Amino acid sequence: MIEGEMSMNRRPLLSFTICWIAGSAAGCMFSGRSLLFYLAGWLLLPAIWAVSGGIRWRTAAVFGLAFAAAALYWEWSEARNVSQLPELLRQPASGLHEAYITADGVIVSPVQRDGDRVDFTLKLSRIGLDQQGGQTAETEADVETEAKADTKEKSAAVVMSGAGAGAEAEVKGELIAVQIKLQEESEIAVAALWERGDRVALGGELVLPQAARNFGGFDYQAYLLTKKIHWLLKGAGTASVTVKPQASWELSRILRWNDKARSTLGAEMERLFREPHAGYMKGLVIGIQEDLDPETFKQFSQLGLTHILAISGMHVAVYVGVILFLLRRCRFTRETALAVTLLLVPVYVLLSGAGPSVVRAGLMSMIALLAARLGVLKDGMNILAAAALMMLVWNPYLLLSVSFQLSFLVTAGLMVYTPLAAPLFRRWPNWLGSALSVTFIAQLVSFPLTIYYFNQFSLLSFAANLLLVPFITFLVLPLGTLALLLGRFWNAAAHLTVQLAELLNNATFAAVEWVNGFTAGVLIWASPSLLWICLYYGLLYGLLYALKRRTEFMPVPRFMDDETRPLAELERTGNSRGKAGNSPENPAAAAAGRRTALGFQAFPQPGATRWNGLAAMLCAAGIALLLYKGYYAEDLNGEGAISYLDVGQGDSILITTPGGAHILVDGGGTVSFGNREAWRIRRSPFEVGAKTLLPLLKQRGIHRLDAVILTHGDQDHAGGLQAVLEGMPVSALLFNGTLADTAPYTKLMTTALAADVRLYPVQQGMVLAADEATQLHFLWPEPNADGQPLPDEVEDQNHESVVFRLEMNGRSFLFTGDMDQAAEEAILQSAQQAGMQAGKPIDILKVAHHGSKTATSADWLSFWNPGAAVISAGVNNLYGHPNGDVLERLHNSGTAVYRTDQQGETQLRVLAEEIKVRYKLNQRPAE
Repeated sequence: MIEGEMSMNRRPLLSFTICWIAGSAAGCMFSGRSLLFYLAGWLLLPAIWAVSGGIRWRTAAVFGLAFAAAALYWEWSEARNVSQLPELLRQPASGLHEAYITADGVIVSPVQRDGDRVDFTLKLSRIGLDQQGGQTAETEADVETEAKADTKEKSAAVVMSGAGAGAEAEVKGELIAVQIKLQEESEIAVAALWERGDRVALGGELVLPQAARNFGGFDYQAYLLTKKIHWLLKGAGTASVTVKPQASWELSRILRWNDKARSTLGAEMERLFREPHAGYMKGLVIGIQEDLDPETFKQFSQLGLTHILAISGMHVAVYVGVILFLLRRCRFTRETALAVTLLLVPVYVLLSGAGPSVVRAGLMSMIALLAARLGVLKDGMNILAAAALMMLVWNPYLLLSVSFQLSFLVTAGLMVYTPLAAPLFRRWPNWLGSALSVTFIAQLVSFPLTIYYFNQFSLLSFAANLLLVPFITFLVLPLGTLALLLGRFWNAAAHLTVQLAELLNNATFAAVEWVNGFTAGVLIWASPSLLWICLYYGLLYGLLYALKRRTEFMPVPRFMDDETRPLAELERTGNSRGKAGNSPENPAAAAAGRRTALGFQAFPQPGATRWNGLAAMLCAAGIALLLYKGYYAEDLNGEGAISYLDVGQGDSILITTPGGAHILVDGGGTVSFGNREAWRIRRSPFEVGAKTLLPLLKQRGIHRLDAVILTHGDQDHAGGLQAVLEGMPVSALLFNGTLADTAPYTKLMTTALAADVRLYPVQQGMVLAADEATQLHFLWPEPNADGQPLPDEVEDQNHESVVFRLEMNGRSFLFTGDMDQAAEEAILQSAQQAGMQAGKPIDILKVAHHGSKTATSADWLSFWNPGAAVISAGVNNLYGHPNGDVLERLHNSGTAVYRTDQQGETQLRVLAEEIKVRYKLNQRPAE
């Protein structure tokens, strides 16, 4: 039997699982005719392999069926993963969006509170449309409002009376995500009584989850679809929810008890540890990450250490090892210890949150324990394959989970690549060589997925993982667990343990912060393609395999010089060689056999080492080229690009010149109204710069911003730049020469100075040449009469907005910030005094102030005569932007209008002969 067939026979489950994963991936990426085409192409592969004699036809048929079954299973799951509500309520999905409804159901998830918002998942049993309407939970801008007493009473009355005047229908278990906005601090205690398994009736606004509004942005709608959730229900206050505790015993009560146990353990951690240690230890020991300090998580994430904060294989291995050790010390037999540990693993998986990584580790541990108990299926790759297959059959959407992908890929990579890399570290002591090889391979294997999902990689990640992972695993984790166990019956010992753990935590935090201080070691990568990732793993395997073969060919003595071998063993060796053909008639072969028997490996053929060295060099060169192309992924081929990003109610525009310079105009910003009460503040509130803008810049592979142009100091333009300056190198900051009297603006300027960003106040008449094909002509603000920039502090920032005309590849674009009509008139007057005549059109106008009525006059449009206009405004914003009169003036001037609230991000590819336009959402722009 040939090698391929033998390999398949040794690991049939692994081969079957690989085909299943490939089929699931095909079902995910393709549908309809495309899926049939790829299905037929894949089925040809095992057939060709069988024809060539590589595998048997029966084996090929099994692999083909596994691929086809997985693809069809995915399609079947997709067909079932649709909402029942439009059909039941006889309304299109768009008609149900923002409709007020009442609903009954059962809570099927833990109830979590973050600040003034409570979240849980509801399994619906009944839903009804309420024609009377009601109070919504929160606006798009998340504006803080206090509910009136009569409104709350009305909400409660609606819930108690059923669906009211609207349609009503029974629902067969559809899941819906519920968000309750607490109105008063006293409601926290009420919401704390809600638990999984409770039956609830509530009323609120039904909302479609937000799809991605920028190219490459996070798609919340797609994320919820993987959890089989299609709608959000936003309610206002606990008065809109009526709760009836679970009465009869159901299977879900086990999960209810588990939630209580996790909550109790979390509360005990909070009692023992101070912040930020409590949140850190809750994540490390129990897997509760909701209370982890955002800054701590950011620091760990930058070094690739977030896997420490999630319960994973490391934690399960320690848990299983400790239990087996204790049971054996208690004189349990080997079989009994294995059986008891097998039963206790699911308990730990549930208590730690049952995330994909810990479920994977738990399943593998249970299979391994059972295999050890029965003496079967001892191969690690088969065990890994069994765990993956069970999880994907249970829920095929786990294939899209980042945690699932990283967990299985890194585990498989360690099994495949570590034996290849081990000879490279053989000169080190065993314990150190093992640690180096495992850490080295884990970093190499996780690298593609790390840059794909997180778009950054720290060159110091290897050293940080090598030093901190054992330190945390074998010191901090046991101390945290011990403190948790002692806290119930020996408080004094628990507090001593806590003090030691906090001391070690402080050392960890200080080390992580110090290493992160070397910002040059953090590299930003664009998300690579699937082909790039596959080539990377293939070349990495080839490199390590060639190096391993080359290392094995080096002659190494098998025995020490003073070591004596029994003559009988030499005789046996000679006899065996003789049987193989080393007879007296073949003296050369006999001599070679004697040399081998005396303790030296035979020398390879002269060309073997050379060919392995050449193969290693070629693979290393291939990886280097792949990394270079991945890091410098952008290739405009002489084109310029302008992206009007959707940052809600704000402005942010990314300009990429034909020469490769990156210029960011404004950064959006989350606007807050008044001071929030302490109890309302969320642990990680949404902030445009950190959650939208900075990830988009990194996802597109922008390593440095050559210039940031801050048009003025209002929060909806300047707020998001704080995260940009903290998370990405910036060469220069151009602003209007004024200061806004606000704390965020002051912090922004302080951060810029600390980061050695060059500050340039701009004024009318200045010109910036970004490259040979790009120039920026600044039209506003105007200087003082003495030629000096404007005063330091200006309250009306809109009037002093930076306005500039961009000339790129022979095309013209006008950027206006939030300028007002007075500034427009002043610019037109200056243009006329300079002899400029109307009639030379610009290609694209960025409409000032989100389409406010305070700008974009008829004279302004007549002078510039734009071919198209872009309006940046938030969906359903509170200001009514864009203004109807402005839209009418644009229509009368024959200007096509693109709006971020309707089209999402609008991208322009700028060539001398044309401008190519595409936008994220499918809604057509106004003509």
